[in-house]
Amino acid sequence: MTLTMNYTYRIYPDAAQQEAMLSWLETCMRLYNRCLRDLKDWMNSRKCRIDRCSINREYIMSPDISFPGYSSQKRQLTQWKKTEPDLQEVHSQVTQDVVKRLHNSWESFKQRGRGFPRFKKYGRYQSFLFPQFSTNPLRVNQIKLPKIGLVDINLHREIPHGFKIKGVRVVSRCRGTKWFVVITIQADLSVPETSPFGRAIGLDVGLIDLLATSDGLTIPRPKFFGDLQGKLKLLQRRLSRKQKRYKNYSKAQIKVARLHHKIANTRKDFHLKIAHQLCDQADSIFVVGEACPKDIDIDYRVMAKGFLGKHSLDAGFGQFRDLLKWVCWKRGKFFSTVDHKGTSKQCPECGYQWNNNLSIRWHTCDECGYSNNRDVASAEIIRNRGIEKYPRTIGERKLPAECVLSGILNLDKCNAGMPNREVGKPALYRAFQRREDVTK
Repeated sequence: MTLTMNYTYRIYPDAAQQEAMLSWLETCMRLYNRCLRDLKDWMNSRKCRIDRCSINREYIMSPDISFPGYSSQKRQLTQWKKTEPDLQEVHSQVTQDVVKRLHNSWESFKQRGRGFPRFKKYGRYQSFLFPQFSTNPLRVNQIKLPKIGLVDINLHREIPHGFKIKGVRVVSRCRGTKWFVVITIQADLSVPETSPFGRAIGLDVGLIDLLATSDGLTIPRPKFFGDLQGKLKLLQRRLSRKQKRYKNYSKAQIKVARLHHKIANTRKDFHLKIAHQLCDQADSIFVVGEACPKDIDIDYRVMAKGFLGKHSLDAGFGQFRDLLKWVCWKRGKFFSTVDHKGTSKQCPECGYQWNNNLSIRWHTCDECGYSNNRDVASAEIIRNRGIEKYPRTIGERKLPAECVLSGILNLDKCNAGMPNREVGKPALYRAFQRREDVTK
């Protein structure tokens, strides 16, 4: 089995390299639009019937011309390169990937029935791909990109042992002022799916508390966008007063883009830290969401369309769920989703149904007398449903006596007493250890 992952690194090209990469992006954008134009012209020429034409206008194209598919446009690209020096400056595999990128979008459109490929305007084509490398392009603190040269890179983490670099995508951010590379690595490795085990917790998300766990842990919702909204409003007002196509307008655009980039990075960093904290506390984590059937799935996009849409988008519930799933897989924890219906209207102790509105934030059961925070009670329901879904494998592990007596609830219960270097070993690490043991 082949395992593929992406690692993202910041790069620091010099002025000449940055100018070359921006020129490549514009050339790729024009090539993408040109191929899309040929595809749309062919489709428009086949819209009307054979015996009649449109009243206004009609595209006339010979019926012998076949559909401009990936192979035909790739052959046409070779002819274009003979007469156009801009295409000759770009690496050949990069231009081929542009054609492939368009037809991947076309195939996705045919499968979904929506999302027809659109023309790219200036600045909207933000990445290009080197799909293969014969040798390792990484040096000590540099990466070697074909036709661009050695570029300084912040290699904040090494490529794992046993993985090979298959492709490198160069990404432009903040109006071409920040650059990143997304390195695709592969290895012939089989990582088994994690079975439910150990200590289980349920998670409930909300706008008052971003997160509430079945253990009683509540994390207030940070206002990533709200805290910087005043500064963003000021920068956008200054941008609106600048004259377009002048240098001051471009400088103001960069300031706005950098602030948006900072907000997004702050939100993602916070989500990742919370995900690792949750993996330290439990072995099996249950949430409401995406893997469920459509009739019981919770769609956060619907929340974003209401009067609390700005706050829902600022919290980033969907991104947090995806990042938590990734961190659980990486660290060998079990992650699963359950039905969300009725989680806030049921008592976790006796199952009694109640219909109090959202303004009542404290749950008190009239049947059994159970009393707790409403979000925590909902998280307990989610945990109970997860345990019911996997009844045979989930069980509590016995804690060491010193951990129980200390009263520490935010430690890794399953690995209490172990050295820090042994806690939470990733699944990839264990898989490589097994492979090395078999080889020995």
